Amino acid sequence: MEATAMELAKSVRAGELDPVRLTERVLDGIETADRVVGAFRKVRAEEAVAEARSLAQRPDLAELPLAGVPVAVKDVTEIAGEYAGWGSAATSTAPSTEDSVVVRRLRAAGAVIVGITRVPELCIWPMSDSPSGIARSPWQPEYTAGGSSGGSAAAVAAGLVPVAHGTDGLGSVRFPAAMCGLVGIKPGADVLAEGGWYGMSAHGSLATTVADAALLLGVLADRPDLAQVGEPGRLRVAVSTDLPLTHAPVPKPLRDAVDRVADVLAAAGHAVERATPRYGTEAALGILGRWFAGPSEQADDLDKALLQPRTQSHVKLGRALRAARLIRPGTKARWLSRAKEFFESYDVLLTPTLATLPPKAERWHERSSLANAVPAVRLAGFAGLWNLAGYPAMSVPASRHPNGLPLGVQLVTTPQGEARLLALAAQLEALNPWPRLPQAGAR
Repeated sequence: MEATAMELAKSVRAGELDPVRLTERVLDGIETADRVVGAFRKVRAEEAVAEARSLAQRPDLAELPLAGVPVAVKDVTEIAGEYAGWGSAATSTAPSTEDSVVVRRLRAAGAVIVGITRVPELCIWPMSDSPSGIARSPWQPEYTAGGSSGGSAAAVAAGLVPVAHGTDGLGSVRFPAAMCGLVGIKPGADVLAEGGWYGMSAHGSLATTVADAALLLGVLADRPDLAQVGEPGRLRVAVSTDLPLTHAPVPKPLRDAVDRVADVLAAAGHAVERATPRYGTEAALGILGRWFAGPSEQADDLDKALLQPRTQSHVKLGRALRAARLIRPGTKARWLSRAKEFFESYDVLLTPTLATLPPKAERWHERSSLANAVPAVRLAGFAGLWNLAGYPAMSVPASRHPNGLPLGVQLVTTPQGEARLLALAAQLEALNPWPRLPQAGAR
């Protein structure tokens, strides 16, 4: 889809584009392309057309921020008449009787929900595959689209929809955004908390442009001000490629992407210098503990025998950690103190989004917990601590790897700083533009 969400909504509001025809065109595209990218767990073909017909009759159509925009929703949130599967055969398939808050906000804003996107079981892994399919990066289909919002990222990057909903508990919006060449933002915990994983998870948005990501985030959060992307002003930017906990070497292409963005920001007048937060080992280990314990809480209400073997092992360890009372609030409090200390001197932290290149797109759900955990832990070092802190963070496209994969960088700031991140990302988009879609990148 060449048009952005902003452009589509503008055309629908002006009466230049019929939302029903737009929806039908989008559904045709999904039917053709999703066989390759595997973005959707369910395509809501009949339901979406019916929604578009109803939308076309709304008297306030000319005022809706997402008028007629086709949107994909991650398979974790309730949609009336559908079920939230969480990528698992163990969850109930009884249809929901009402929409979740974020779905109600999407509908109220004029969005048409065309499908439910693929996730790994219980959203544990940064690779989104299931027995019914594998979410692949549209840039290089032999690589995963990421996780756990991998289906949403694949749908946007393939041009099937202009924007998609995701959730981020330890990087689940930012990882797929980086792997698929997208803008992906996780707001602070005070803006749009999702409630899972000890309060670390938040709803977020995925898009090909900063303006579209801001537009969707503003709707999801019921914060129209977030859609008005301003100027960042002169910011104090810390740059770090030092990996928390392990301090393992980060591949050169990922470091080069950070350096490229740092140079762009310095040339734009920002005060840029090398500096790394005092991560410490306790907070990083606390993140690992919550990664196991969070899904185990959800699994308490599920038939364990129906879970995938990798998930059974994962939640078993999580239950043991909970029983031993090793998930302690003091870990978060001490990390918050160090994070606040760091951001007294800086407005934004710039790091790689990923610590390694993405895994290949394979049937990871057939492998053991350890076989999944190793690439997950190697990939994820820069992201999860900001979920523990509840700070806003986002991934922005920065460059391309020699193999063709997009490379993203992470921007982090303090609570209530979403507008600052979006403004800085928009400046980067203007000064260091990226191709919106793989077809454009190939030209």
